[in-house]
Amino acid sequence: MTELGLCSRREADEYIEKGWVRVDGRVISELGARVKPDQEVELDRRGQVAQDRRVTILLNKPVGYVSGQAEDGYQPASVLITEENRWAEDPSETRYLRTHHRGLAPAGRLDIDSLGLLVFTQDGRIAKSLIGDDSHIEKEYHVRVEGSLSAEGLALLNHGLSLDGEALRPAKVSWLNEDQLRFVLREGKKRQIRRMCELVGLKVVGLKRLRIGRVMLGNLPPGQWRYLGPDERF
Repeated sequence: MTELGLCSRREADEYIEKGWVRVDGRVISELGARVKPDQEVELDRRGQVAQDRRVTILLNKPVGYVSGQAEDGYQPASVLITEENRWAEDPSETRYLRTHHRGLAPAGRLDIDSLGLLVFTQDGRIAKSLIGDDSHIEKEYHVRVEGSLSAEGLALLNHGLSLDGEALRPAKVSWLNEDQLRFVLREGKKRQIRRMCELVGLKVVGLKRLRIGRVMLGNLPPGQWRYLGPDERF
């Protein structure tokens, strides 16, 4: 069901237990039931409605908040997702409900000392598309640095560096101005950009994420959030 893009594994278990999944027209209630490649898997309309009700939230995370669980005395960015902090210019017609916090989780990370676009979602399909092992969705950052960078160093930032014993995927890195670089990545290792810069002799003094796939941070103010619109796709 996950491979077909119907839902996440966790959601699939829930829908199977509720009898909302059919294989070749027959209801399947056993978790882990095997399905042959030529069989048709169908999600009941009730499951489709449940999927459609799951929300995705875009937050402009300020510096000083962690992406996930609270740690070292710092609050998680999710505490900013309140009715009062919703962007007044949010174009979505979705009505804020407390149930939107149920199962809401960050799809990706943004360091405590970084700011910008952070995604929270109830939809396992979106989470998988953003942070799954096979995800190739671009993330764009503007990075203020200190230090000097040679042409060879810039070439290495684009391709040729390794972290944690693994070669990094090719990136797109270029100068925006005399002290700011534009990074476009297709992966998200822990503190990746800061560690990449350290390898070529640069120190990061400011980092902001402006885009994930086709979704832009835009004019969303720091500390405020909005709903992902029905016509928006990563």
